[in-house]
Amino acid sequence: MSLLDTAKAMIAAYNAQDVDTYVSYMTDEACEANYRGAVVREGKEGTRSGLAATFAKWPQNKAEIVEASQIGAYVLMREHVTRGPASDGSELVDPFDVIAVYSFEGDKCSRVEFIR
Repeated sequence: MSLLDTAKAMIAAYNAQDVDTYVSYMTDEACEANYRGAVVREGKEGTRSGLAATFAKWPQNKAEIVEASQIGAYVLMREHVTRGPASDGSELVDPFDVIAVYSFEGDKCSRVEFIR
């Protein structure tokens, strides 16, 4: 499977809200972070618990791949994210676009950075 295919499989797992499959594509030390900024989910377990909380709050959350390309050990995807109503009654989040940069070590994702 190409790295691009792996990143697309991660999005398929994300959209199915299948955190176990999503993190199976990651290294143990992987993280998700704001681009050139703070880490928002640390390690495979931090990503698992963080995404589980996100999916519990927004059960209709989805990310549509608008564009995707691979450059060496990096995959860049433009994603259109819709949250839907929150389960806790908080304000509706407007749909938004994000550029996600997936960095790979071998065939596993080691870092995802979000530009928004």
